[in-house]
Amino acid sequence: METHTVVIVEDHVLLSQAIASLVDSFNNFNVLYTCKNGKELLTKLKTPENIPDIILMDVNMPILNGIETTEIVRNEYPKVNVIALSVEENDTTIIKMLKAGAKGYLLKDVEKDVLELALNETIKHGYYHTKDVSNILINSLNDDNSTKIQLKDREIEFIKHSCSEMTYKQIAEKMFLSPKTIDGYRDNLFQKLNVKNRIGLVLYAIKNGIYKM
Repeated sequence: METHTVVIVEDHVLLSQAIASLVDSFNNFNVLYTCKNGKELLTKLKTPENIPDIILMDVNMPILNGIETTEIVRNEYPKVNVIALSVEENDTTIIKMLKAGAKGYLLKDVEKDVLELALNETIKHGYYHTKDVSNILINSLNDDNSTKIQLKDREIEFIKHSCSEMTYKQIAEKMFLSPKTIDGYRDNLFQKLNVKNRIGLVLYAIKNGIYKM
C-alpha cells in the first residue's frame, strides 16, 4: 500500500502533536513534520523532500495565516492538497479558504474516521467536503448534472458577486436591483443548483469555472 505524506500547520503545539499522532496511526499516511505558522511552512517547502501530498492547515495563525498561506501554496505548489482544519465554521471563513484553494474544510473536533476518510478522498478525488460544510456537493459537483444546467447571464453575474465578501444588499446595489429581486435570484439558484446556502454557490462557481482562482 502506497504511503502518503502529510504536514500539519498549527500554532498550538499540543494540538499539533495530537493531530500528528492521529495521522501517523493511519495505515497509509505519515507526518513529515509540523509547523507553527505559514511562514515556517513556506521556508520548509523550499526543500524538495519537504513537499508533502497533503497539508492540514489551521486558519487562524500568527505571522502568516492559513488563508494567505493556502493561496501561496496553491500558486507555487499546485500538486499539494490543502485541507483546512479549523474551529471556525462561519460562511465567510469557509468561503475564503475555498477561494484560496483549500480542497477540504474540517472542524478540529472531527472524528478520527472522518479525518482518515478526508485524507483518502483527497488523495483519490482531489477534494473532500463534510456534510456539515455542504450536502450541496451532491449535485453541484457532479459534472454530468452541472452541464445540463442552463444559467442566464444575470444569474452568472449574481453567482460571481456571491463569491465576494459583499452582502446580498450590496450585491443588489451593484447589480442595480432591489433586495427583493436579489432574494429571488438567490432562492431560485439554490433550487436550480440544488444547494442550500451561499457556500454551495461558491463551490459550484469554483468547480464549474464561473469563479477563477
